[in-house]
Amino acid sequence: MKYEKSVLRSLTTITQFGIYMLVPILLCTFLGIFLDRLFSTSFLVIVLFFIGALAGFTNIFRLAKRIYSGSDEKHINYYETEGTIDKSDDQEDAGGK
Repeated sequence: MKYEKSVLRSLTTITQFGIYMLVPILLCTFLGIFLDRLFSTSFLVIVLFFIGALAGFTNIFRLAKRIYSGSDEKHINYYETEGTIDKSDDQEDAGGK
C-alpha cells in the first residue's frame, strides 16, 4: 500500500512529539531512582521527574516552533509566486481585449 508523503510526514511528526516528551522524563526519572537508592533519599526522583518534564516541554515547544515557522515560509513563497502568475495572466487578458 502506497501512502502520500504528507501522511507519512505527519505520522513522523506525531512520533517525534511523543519521543521528545517521553525520553527526557524517563531518563530523569530513572536517574532519580538510581540516585535515591545510592544516597538513601526519597525526593530526588520527584525533583528529576519535574526537570525531565520541563525538558520535554521545551523540546516540544522548539519542535512546534520550527514546524510552524517553516510552514509560514512555504505559504508566503507559494502565494507570492501564485500572485505574480495571476497578475501576468490578467494583464495579458486585459491587453488582448
